[in-house]
Amino acid sequence: MTELRVGVVDVYPVEHGPTGWRVLLLERAEAARSPGAWEVVHGRIEAGEAPPAAAVRELAEETGLAPARLYSISSHPFYVASVDTVFVAVTFAAMVSAEAPLHLGSEHTRGAWLPFAEAAERATWPRAEEHLRWIARLLRDGSAGPAEDVLRIV
Repeated sequence: MTELRVGVVDVYPVEHGPTGWRVLLLERAEAARSPGAWEVVHGRIEAGEAPPAAAVRELAEETGLAPARLYSISSHPFYVASVDTVFVAVTFAAMVSAEAPLHLGSEHTRGAWLPFAEAAERATWPRAEEHLRWIARLLRDGSAGPAEDVLRIV
């Protein structure tokens, strides 16, 4: 029987600066899954790990960045046929500085800071466009406003 598992996180490293919103997209390496794909930080939740802890860990492993603030944004299901599992990805926005140096892991060849509209076009997975709209709306002034107590984790 097909399994249902909350097993991964998607982390959108974002910056809200004077020129508006930008997000960091990462290009997958040739030796990695989905070579050449542009995506946000994505990774597994380890045994005993809560989704927010996985988000902070994956952000550090894949980019070398640490969030100044971390927000819960959404979740979404996707099916992986090779393991006959429907995964639920928990989605986060990590407020970071685009000026901080990037230290990419072996899964990625390069990163690009892009305005949301350009990132939505470049991202391989269409779900990115929806999540970027949610981030822009929920965090419109750089915080979650009246929902700060519900959405902010760090």
